[in-house]
Amino acid sequence: MVESSQPAANAAVGLDSLVIALPKGRLLDEARACLERAGYGLREGDNGRQLVLPSAAPHVRYVLAKPADVPVYVESGACDLGIAGLDVLREAQRDLLEPLILPFGHCRLAIAGPAGRADRPLRLETNPRVATKFPRLTEAFFRQRGVSAEIIELSGSVELAPLVDLADLIVDLVQSGQTLRDNGLAELRVILHSQAVLVANRAAWRLKAQAIGAFIAALRPALEE
Repeated sequence: MVESSQPAANAAVGLDSLVIALPKGRLLDEARACLERAGYGLREGDNGRQLVLPSAAPHVRYVLAKPADVPVYVESGACDLGIAGLDVLREAQRDLLEPLILPFGHCRLAIAGPAGRADRPLRLETNPRVATKFPRLTEAFFRQRGVSAEIIELSGSVELAPLVDLADLIVDLVQSGQTLRDNGLAELRVILHSQAVLVANRAAWRLKAQAIGAFIAALRPALEE
């Protein structure tokens, strides 16, 4: 992919400074804990609602973004680094570097359906309707297996779709599986095992190599605690 001039221009401003995108939601608490141990903890704003926060370390700022937006901020050069789930990265298909796998945020992207059909092979399903927040990964999974699936993209609770006959199957993130069981659904197949990943803008990786290197060097031992 050809790199645009905008990321390079943004990354060239303040070569000793870093702007890091963090995902709001399930990954944020564990990300903050690791950053705190590494000496890069976040300092809260006055009202607790600020979306751009300083770090305890000089020359570092954090941007709090929706998880799906983190790859966009980093690829564009608005942020130099970011933390995102592998599921989000593979769905987004952005041109990013992934220098470090992080030991938290473990979950799996799985196909699920009504519990009564858990022993039926997916290949026998004729043109299944599949509800998901991950249309690219879902479409690719079924296409590679010769199944012509109708993908229904949702932004809310996909577990609802089979209950109201909107879809035959769902593809969603699963941790314990309790939400599936509570709604009469069963996990059928894992598409992707996911966890948190540190991502980097390609231009920043070159232009801010010293600052990024120092950040990663401090973060590595903190991940082992």
